[in-house]
Amino acid sequence: MAMTDAPIAQRHDAAQALFKRKRLFAGAVPLVVLAYLANVFFAFDIPGLAERARMDNAAILVADSYSYKTHVTRDNRTGDISMAVEGSAKGRYPEGMSPEWVTLSGDDSARIALPQGHEVTIDGDTMRYDVPGYGPITATASRRGIDLTLPTAQAPDWISASNARVNITTRAGRVTVTKARTEVMRYAIGWELFWFTLDSPFYGKSFGELAALVVSGDRIKAGQSNLAAIVGDVWNNQMWRHKDVLWALFETLLMAFLGTMGAAMVALPMAFLSARNFTPLMVVRQAFRRIFDLLRGIDALIWTIVLSRAFGPGPLTGSLAILLTDTGTFGKMFSEALENVDPREIDGVQSTGAKPLQRYRFGVIPQITPILLSQVLYYLESNTRSATVIGAITGGGIGLLLTQAIITQQDWEKVSYYIVLIVLLVVFMDWISGVVRRRLITADDGGT
Repeated sequence: MAMTDAPIAQRHDAAQALFKRKRLFAGAVPLVVLAYLANVFFAFDIPGLAERARMDNAAILVADSYSYKTHVTRDNRTGDISMAVEGSAKGRYPEGMSPEWVTLSGDDSARIALPQGHEVTIDGDTMRYDVPGYGPITATASRRGIDLTLPTAQAPDWISASNARVNITTRAGRVTVTKARTEVMRYAIGWELFWFTLDSPFYGKSFGELAALVVSGDRIKAGQSNLAAIVGDVWNNQMWRHKDVLWALFETLLMAFLGTMGAAMVALPMAFLSARNFTPLMVVRQAFRRIFDLLRGIDALIWTIVLSRAFGPGPLTGSLAILLTDTGTFGKMFSEALENVDPREIDGVQSTGAKPLQRYRFGVIPQITPILLSQVLYYLESNTRSATVIGAITGGGIGLLLTQAIITQQDWEKVSYYIVLIVLLVVFMDWISGVVRRRLITADDGGT
């Protein structure tokens, strides 16, 4: 009886020890994760993030993404007053043309009506901003600096003032006064000059008026039909650069297509040399597998930097970077697919007297085609997004335009425009790849 009880007691103790180890492991894992997150919290200085955050600047950038600013600028050295959309020379109002909310009086004076009853008056070197509920703000530019007069003893948070610069930011607009210039910025919802610039004869016309011009016999531009003139002005818009943007989108798509398809063509024959059932020599097989590891182990961005030093910037460099990275990825996936093919189909083709290449063509390729196509199409869609980032480094595609718009810190509505186009391009590629997959991979159900 004692001999029977001994093994039972030992098994009981072993089970209790096992449960204890599992409980310790279950409690230790959350503690380790918690410790890691705590380390990340302090290592990345997340507590200091709130102090470094510029919410006022963030609010301005968000507003710039869906609206535009019209700048009314007085040069305090010459006294000249100019008006331009987004402060760009390409969006400058021609002489004798101005927004309806700007009233010019003399050569160096103007009254600017802002929304919500705000009004700014520029009279020579003096700027007066009447803010409802607060009072008039006066700033005079001189060689000594900026003389600021406020209705209160202490400046509110929305006024930033120093001897060299005064910034006033309200819901109605922004005013900046320096020794060199006085600038008033009025916001409006929308993307101004998206279709026509101010120098176009079609600017300010409604869709109905444009449609009437297209069907009418009166030509706005000599030697051109009105339809051709309208299309030409939109295509050659210097503010939004539609021609350059569409070409950049084509370059981005071309980088993704060439890189992905080139990688698939290079990886397929290499995959046969790394598959166990097609290459019995372990030395050859391992050599090609290590090549795949090297190619996919280095990110496409790293390849982009290396190749740009060797071949210079351009879309071709981006295509080669995608090709190298995807060759490693495709090689691994294709070789695994080859190792799982059904040998009976190969034997069936061989029994007809087919040569080795014919056996691969008719006994192997049809088996792995669905996997190959699905993976290639997925990576083509994914590389469309990657080509945007790669283009910012190599100097090509929509990524370059996006980077330029971000760096200027002034064209955030163009940043929004480019992001919308990138999303639409990705959606388009997703739709195209879905159509191709359904046609080439999915079985035809009754011809539907």
